[in-house]
Amino acid sequence: MSVRTFLLPDLGEGLTEAELVNWLVAVGDTVVVDQPVAEVETAKSLVEVPSPFAGRVAQLHGRAGESVDVGRPLISVETAADATAGAGPAAGMTVSGSGEAMAPAAAVGPTEAAEAVVAAAAAGAAGASAASAASAEGEAYREEEKAGSGNVLIGYGTPANGQSARRSRAPRRGAAAAAAAGPAAGSDAAGSAPTEAPRCISPLVRRRARDAGLRLTDVSGSGPDGLILRRDIEALMVAPAGAIPAAGAVPGDAGTAATPADTGTAAAPTDARTGLDVASRTPVRGLRRTIATNLSRSRSLIPEATVWVDVDATALMDLRADLSQQGQDVPSLLAFLARFTLAGLARFPELNTRFVPAGDVGGERSRENTGNGGEGQQAVIEAFDGVNLGIAVQSDRGLMVPSVRRADALTTRGLDTEIRRLTTAAQTGKATPAELSSGTFTLNNYGVYGVDGSAAIINYPESAILGVGRIIEKPWVVSGQLAVRRLTQLTLVFDHRVCDGATAGGFLRYVADAVENPGRILVDL
Repeated sequence: MSVRTFLLPDLGEGLTEAELVNWLVAVGDTVVVDQPVAEVETAKSLVEVPSPFAGRVAQLHGRAGESVDVGRPLISVETAADATAGAGPAAGMTVSGSGEAMAPAAAVGPTEAAEAVVAAAAAGAAGASAASAASAEGEAYREEEKAGSGNVLIGYGTPANGQSARRSRAPRRGAAAAAAAGPAAGSDAAGSAPTEAPRCISPLVRRRARDAGLRLTDVSGSGPDGLILRRDIEALMVAPAGAIPAAGAVPGDAGTAATPADTGTAAAPTDARTGLDVASRTPVRGLRRTIATNLSRSRSLIPEATVWVDVDATALMDLRADLSQQGQDVPSLLAFLARFTLAGLARFPELNTRFVPAGDVGGERSRENTGNGGEGQQAVIEAFDGVNLGIAVQSDRGLMVPSVRRADALTTRGLDTEIRRLTTAAQTGKATPAELSSGTFTLNNYGVYGVDGSAAIINYPESAILGVGRIIEKPWVVSGQLAVRRLTQLTLVFDHRVCDGATAGGFLRYVADAVENPGRILVDL
């Protein structure tokens, strides 16, 4: 038997980590190729990760709620021995420099392997015996894959032709050399300051420590052989001042709201401003971190302006009631509003654009326009050939904005079908990254939450968002007479860099007129 370790693959979203939401298997379970073994949540979607190996689950690398970096071990599977195992050392065995077979080496990811080099260099005087131990403990990850289904996970695939697909890396010295060498490898017998460099090689971890004002020499790593991980830095960032985890201790689960101070194992920190004890601290991560980043970027970078208007939606509500009485499949109110919005964008295309700051314009378009890429030094406004209409959807994971691709080419019924599909996909975590990040204009129906209006935040990097409040009965003057009508409020928030108030007002008035006189507008759509 041999143990193969599957590293978390690149999920194809430009992301470097994912949150382990739930294990679908347990240690000892038997799995087959392409069987889903875990659910991971990225900043954009919920993904089931299939196993590329068949066999018995030997180890699960991580707990539900933890973040796993791309390229780090996810699951180890004990598989049948390779057919060629008899020709050399047994599967999972390492070979020393003299050709002698050694004990099975722990399968580690690229990060641990590189860290092993750093630790071994710091403890280079440990001697030959320490080098042997380092080779056994820190051998780089070696993966062999023989047959598979041909199905492809984003960033990872199993061969369909049954041929072996092999990747191997040369053995490297592990950080166990320091332990085998005794106190001299890390510190002297008197317990003076350590003589080896902090065991941290990840640029992300180093940057987080630097931004938090932490010294790596003060951090106790919880990874293999004291490797400093991202969670070690985050634990210190949320811990009370001066609190340093004990060596080898594993920080609190980054995926939960509780920190050591929250669980009762230590005194709760006191907020200096209010004098109150801090009841809990919830790490901002995953989708919530993405939402926070985009909204902060929107408010800090976009000079937004807001216009709004009260609208008599009685005629639109009557139209839907008439269609329903005729036994027709009536599109949702949101589908009609989407249709009117798209018609407005056709009249006022300035709102379906994107402002690109100076220095961000590059690539082939810049070189084509200037001959030397000079346009990348000035801001531009990019217009689109079509509309990807984003629909704001509230889910258990947070606010998402899936977009209807080329919504301008769909009928009202087509819009209704696609909006329903995307809403369900977003709420169940099945929306694809492309669907969640390709919008050019957003429609937000916050009226379903019982509110009349809101100065919404633009979905960066778009240029505008149209909000719709609840429809309620109010007194309204019609032809000089007071009447009870069903009113709503439309609110447009727009980037003042792409257009002026006259354009924004013209668009909003057009959509409002369409709501008040849907029959006249729909004739031309």
